[in-house]
Amino acid sequence: MGRRGEMIAARWLWTRGCRILYRNYRGPQGGEVDVVLRHGRVLVFAEVKTRRSDAYGRPGRAVNADKQALIRRGAESWLRLLGFPEIQWRYDVVEVLLPTGKRPEVTWLQAAFNTDELRRVLAARRDR
Repeated sequence: MGRRGEMIAARWLWTRGCRILYRNYRGPQGGEVDVVLRHGRVLVFAEVKTRRSDAYGRPGRAVNADKQALIRRGAESWLRLLGFPEIQWRYDVVEVLLPTGKRPEVTWLQAAFNTDELRRVLAARRDR
């Protein structure tokens, strides 16, 4: 179900003008990002959460502090590969609901959680 949700999310984002750069990125020192994409001039690290329903809450609520830390490590790894460029970037969450017998429902939560912590770490590394 998760892979199907990621495929639906990537296609949905693409139809809205996003350029998908990579799916299921795993950093060499840990960390992971479901979809790395460009939204205009912004680099986006997106987590995709898929559920059959929202009976137990919205899928995005599952992106807790531990999951955010995993995504931050993946984003840091990706930015390291690029040489820590001075570009705009953010963390998004894409919720995919797959109700039985109905069309998938996609909700895009832009800037879903804070980027300040990683920005400070990267700035400190650039200053060394």
